[in-house]
Amino acid sequence: MLNPLQLEELFKEYSENIAKWAHDGILNVDLNLLNECSLLENVDEDIEDHDDITQYFHVIESMEKVTLFNEQFAIWIVPKMDLENPTTYVLIALIQKNSPHFELAFQTTGVYNTPRYVLKVLQHFLIDMLETEATVTAFEKKEP
Repeated sequence: MLNPLQLEELFKEYSENIAKWAHDGILNVDLNLLNECSLLENVDEDIEDHDDITQYFHVIESMEKVTLFNEQFAIWIVPKMDLENPTTYVLIALIQKNSPHFELAFQTTGVYNTPRYVLKVLQHFLIDMLETEATVTAFEKKEP
């Protein structure tokens, strides 16, 4: 598992060179994205999900950001005040064999900039990444 110093260096590299790492840009969480990801259903329910993937992380809090990490992911949640509009940026790296690989970044603003939406979108992307990795691994095992 990456240590806090490695995580901080990784964050600096990603955040200072976001255009290099986020080839598709920073995804904006809006009504269209939430609909595409089927995240509007049950958004207001307070059902505690014990399978919620966002529960299984070590947390490092600083004035600048919150860092979540485990054996599979490094995630940085960065609140900002952009032009008087609070915005939350989330950067996600997938870790395989102790080697991180930047996956994506998204931002929430306005009515979507709440912990509930940030965590729902984060969980969606993490599950999607895990499913993609499982599919790739399955295909690699089938190849002769």
